[in-house]
Amino acid sequence: MPTRPLADGFRHHASTHPDRIALTVGRRSLTYAEADSTARRWATRLLETRGDGERRPRRVGVLAHRSEPAYLGVLAALYSGAAFVPLNRKFPVARTRAMLERADLDALIVDEASAAQLPELLAGLKRSPDLLLPDDGTPAGIRTDGPSGALVLRQADLATAPELRELPETGHDDLAYLLFTSGSTGTPKGVPITHGNVRTFLDTNQDRYRITPDDRFSQTFDQTFDLSVFDLFMAWEHGARVCAMDPIELLAPFKYLERNDITVWFSVPSVAAVLRRRGVLAPGTMPTLRWSLFCGEALPRATAEAWQAAAPHSVVENLYGPTELTIACAVHRWDPRTSPAECVHDNVPIGRLYPGLDGLVVNERLAPVTDGETGELCVAGPQATPGYWRAPDVTAERFFEHAGRRYYRTGDLVRRQGTELICLGRNDQQVKVGGHRVELGEIEAVLRRAGCAEAVCLMWPDDSTVTAVVTGTADPADLSDAVAAELPAYMAPRSVHAIGELPVNANGKVDRGALRRWLDTRTAVPA
Repeated sequence: MPTRPLADGFRHHASTHPDRIALTVGRRSLTYAEADSTARRWATRLLETRGDGERRPRRVGVLAHRSEPAYLGVLAALYSGAAFVPLNRKFPVARTRAMLERADLDALIVDEASAAQLPELLAGLKRSPDLLLPDDGTPAGIRTDGPSGALVLRQADLATAPELRELPETGHDDLAYLLFTSGSTGTPKGVPITHGNVRTFLDTNQDRYRITPDDRFSQTFDQTFDLSVFDLFMAWEHGARVCAMDPIELLAPFKYLERNDITVWFSVPSVAAVLRRRGVLAPGTMPTLRWSLFCGEALPRATAEAWQAAAPHSVVENLYGPTELTIACAVHRWDPRTSPAECVHDNVPIGRLYPGLDGLVVNERLAPVTDGETGELCVAGPQATPGYWRAPDVTAERFFEHAGRRYYRTGDLVRRQGTELICLGRNDQQVKVGGHRVELGEIEAVLRRAGCAEAVCLMWPDDSTVTAVVTGTADPADLSDAVAAELPAYMAPRSVHAIGELPVNANGKVDRGALRRWLDTRTAVPA
């Protein structure tokens, strides 16, 4: 089935309005023409890398962070006909290596600040990817251990490459990107998203937001967070500009927004909540915004109210969606007159599903519940991933057929309230921490491997803090060190507590309520 590929809009604007600014990173701005030229040169080299006899690479990793290679690497991968696989140097090396192995990359684009990890990252890989190192200062002595003798292409190799004129064709079902999320077995799960998936998402959101070349997007997310795809391609599809913010600027973004004339803000709600708690989210402080979008975790009512006052000319919206449903699949538009009364547990509703998506609210037997009853949200439609990466058993667990349609089980408990949905939390051990989806079982698996007998992770003392309770003779401090070495910082428990025996309920299951009551009697010691 023919479909417009993900980078098609960028290519169009590079040819029709080459002098428009496409990307601002720090104090440097690149035009559409400059970014397009660089991406085409890198794509030429990618097509020269081995693809197991194929004409083009299949998957290209991008190990870079808020740098030109981070964003141009994504374009180059797409120009070469490959899917891009974002990686993060802030993750433990062992975790990134596991992603490399599972993704089976043909090539890896690395910026200068991330290159120091390469010797450790590549050590022992069964198949080393070819390396593209576009920055000066990358290590000169990089070696790869792969049996096939991977290429190492440096700045001069890339700068002298001819621009790729004829880009490989990509189809509706070809992969656009592959992201890894937390997995309950201790191994990251791969979520492949096709060009057809993301094209549906982009078209739906343009109908809603009417982006123009005059818009300027904040870019607050790491690229291993799929919400970053919204910033990049909603902007580039319509000739707008992406402004990559340094994380420290999120602590007081007001001058940045004014200096760059940002019109579209997108972040996790916790960024806004921190600003509100610090008392700096004053009325009228963000006059340039016309859209204020939040996604990734529950949006508290008080945060929405404070942001609306601070950005009085913007429309505030709460988006919802798991990675498996391509960035977002539902939305609630905040109305200061009516939305506060619609909040449940003081959180803003997740709203209505996007056009073209079908939702079911089901009980434990996967039977639809009646309107007003609580159940698990399941969604079918063209934004649903084809299935987990090389994991048919996990795919079978999370998808099911109903009335001739294939539904994805989100794991989120919802209730219909009028024409909209409200989210009431998770029905399993999957939680949201700082906007990142986390399987508590993965943290527990790491703790057990580190030497404790049993481990239970739960959200305590609030719904944004992971706390671990363990049994056995292992030192909690040693367990904390082991977790920090293997998992990203956002997944590490805030504290680890030792208990003689885990409490159980009448069914023999761990009594998490009893554990919370036990923790309430203790003085928490930070991990």
